[in-house]
Amino acid sequence: MKKFYISTAAACMLTLLPATSLVAQSVPALTAMNRLDRLLNDIATLRSDVVQLIVESDGGVLEESEIQMLLKKPDGFYWETLTPFPELIVTNGSTLWNYQPDLEQVVIEDWDSSRSELAAQLLSGNIESLEGDYRIEGVTLEDSEHQEFELLPKAADSVYQLISINFMNSELESIYLNSKNGQQTVWRFENVVRNQAIADAQFEFVPPANIEIIENDYAQ
Repeated sequence: MKKFYISTAAACMLTLLPATSLVAQSVPALTAMNRLDRLLNDIATLRSDVVQLIVESDGGVLEESEIQMLLKKPDGFYWETLTPFPELIVTNGSTLWNYQPDLEQVVIEDWDSSRSELAAQLLSGNIESLEGDYRIEGVTLEDSEHQEFELLPKAADSVYQLISINFMNSELESIYLNSKNGQQTVWRFENVVRNQAIADAQFEFVPPANIEIIENDYAQ
């Protein structure tokens, strides 16, 4: 009868294989929340042209807008609609200005992050706040070039049924807002510049002369 001998090194390898396999299996994949958190926290500043489409439930485009967006964490946010109806929303994290040139007026109020623009909320990187308001699910695989996340509102009275945030090669690509009434808003981000310096002055607003200034004081 032939005898088979296993070398000491081979025996060690055989001994280690089950343990190594168990260790590999015990390392959890990143959750959708962790993955979205990592992508958002990679953004310190963001400058982008935004094409906004408002799409009716039957698929027809109701309105198309051109927007310029600037973001500087933690609180700087600039959202200027250029066409078809000019409007500027800008905050430095302390004061919020809403300038409507067609009405020749600017509304000034204290900044309140809980009532901030949805784009600012979604891109702030405050994943704890997002997780408090939404159930976050990953649609695509972790190693995919295209990363898509669905945010399902927890509040029954939310106007949104679903929000989808999309990245391509770690760059913000688009956000879809699906309303319960069937209407959809699409934000498509173009000419994106990430993590380049943006002056704080971009998030200040000096009202033009001869316009109406409305100051809202919610403390009253």
